[in-house]
Amino acid sequence: MVSIAVNKGRENVAMLGIGAYRPTRIVSNAEVCEVLESTPEWIYERTGIHNRRWISGDETLRSMAAAAGERAIANSGIDRSLIGALVLASSSWLKLTPHGAPTIAHDMGMNGIPAFDLTSGCGGFGYGLGVAADMIRAGSADYILVIGAETMTVGLDPTDRGTAMIFGDGAGAVVVGPSEENGISPTVWGSDGENAEAIAQNVDFLAYMDKAQALQGADPDAEPVGRMSLRMEGPRVFRWAAVTLPRALSSALEMSGVAKEDIEVFVPHQANARINELMRKNLGLADDIPMANDIENTGNTSAASIPLAIEEMLVSGRAKGGQLALLLGFGAGLSYAGQVVRLPPVPLEPSF
Repeated sequence: MVSIAVNKGRENVAMLGIGAYRPTRIVSNAEVCEVLESTPEWIYERTGIHNRRWISGDETLRSMAAAAGERAIANSGIDRSLIGALVLASSSWLKLTPHGAPTIAHDMGMNGIPAFDLTSGCGGFGYGLGVAADMIRAGSADYILVIGAETMTVGLDPTDRGTAMIFGDGAGAVVVGPSEENGISPTVWGSDGENAEAIAQNVDFLAYMDKAQALQGADPDAEPVGRMSLRMEGPRVFRWAAVTLPRALSSALEMSGVAKEDIEVFVPHQANARINELMRKNLGLADDIPMANDIENTGNTSAASIPLAIEEMLVSGRAKGGQLALLLGFGAGLSYAGQVVRLPPVPLEPSF
């Protein structure tokens, strides 16, 4: 019988370099409240956010993703010719076709490599990191660039109290590749489709196009088509998070083979400072463990959240390369993904 070849990969993988891009425009709570019926103090109390970054000028998801990817490659010291695949985690690329990753690969001078989009909401980076690590272990590539990039503001209703004050824009990227010691644990991931509509686009594409077509030639004073925007049932998501995420964190530790006491850094998705503090306490992590708080001045950047938070901790000195970190992304889907990782080296080309 003829045998079919099998790839042989690398057992040990790690994040070898990290890069980020933060939009230049800083939007304060006070500016948000110029449109939103709220106060800066109320926003901070409920979310932990003072400021967020929004795209402006010629900044786009495409340009931010490429910039973050370039920095990740430079910080890794890996020649770009060795990058064997590109994974783009995003929920805000503006077209269903063509998807974004091949365009970004071309922009970065890597046209022709396997490049695909991965959509899993705020858990997208964790999904992308897990997929990349498993691809390298399976022998599908030696080095993979994983980018989490979002322009959440293109789908925001500035008057919606459930979303307008929370989200921001940005991009973070890591180069994943073989290492002497394993630096990425098996991924613990899952989803809850029963509660998926708790975070959802307010109208599907077909319904939106049908409404636009029906209004062609209609009375100009009639109800406008409006914009597609994101809606979130905050209390419903909070209840789901309170039940699901502690179990996910415990499972991530169990799968990693690392004891809770050995975790040196906690990097949860930057969705809400109150949720993150609740998770830290429920898991029993030490009060003084460094915990990501990039949400305070970056906001919730969905799939870009975790790499941006890691980069901020490394650049600020609150974390060091090589430390053991517990990651957990969660959000739309409702989906989550978590890993224990060794942090990449401090970036030589930071985004600040």
